[in-house]
Amino acid sequence: MKIALACDHSALELKEQVKQHLTEIGHEYEDFGTYTKESCDYPIFGAAAAHAVAEGKCDYGILICSTGIGISMAANKVKGVRAALCTDCYCAEMTRRHNNANVLCLGALVVGRGLAMKIIDTFLSFSFDGGRHSRRVGLLSDIEEGRL
Repeated sequence: MKIALACDHSALELKEQVKQHLTEIGHEYEDFGTYTKESCDYPIFGAAAAHAVAEGKCDYGILICSTGIGISMAANKVKGVRAALCTDCYCAEMTRRHNNANVLCLGALVVGRGLAMKIIDTFLSFSFDGGRHSRRVGLLSDIEEGRL
C-alpha cells in the first residue's frame, strides 16, 4: 500500500513520526511536503497529496496540519477525494466502513503521537462496507458533479 503524505509547518514533526511508523508496519509513502518548519500554505501540500490519491498514484493519503481542519478542507476540493478529519479510532473506522474515505486528516496539536498512530492503524485496517453506504457515497459524487 502506498500512502500520500503532506503537512504544514506545525505538523512537520508528527509527519516525520508517521513516516517512521508507516515504514515499520510495511507501507510505502510519498512525501509531498512541507519539509521545513518555515511558515507555509497548507493548501499547496494538501492538494498535491490529494491529487496523488485521486489519480491513483497513491492508495490513501494522510494529511496533517495544526488542527486538521484546513488541510481536510483543501483535500476535499479535489475531485474523487473523500477526506475525513479524525480525532479518535472510532471515527477512523467508521469513515472507512461507511464513507469509503481515502484520505485521513489529523490535527498535530489535537492528537498526540500515540493516538495518531492508533488512528492511522485503524484507518488503514478497515475496508468499505458497501451496501446501503454505496448509494450514499454515490450521492457525494453527485454533489461533486453538480447533479445534487
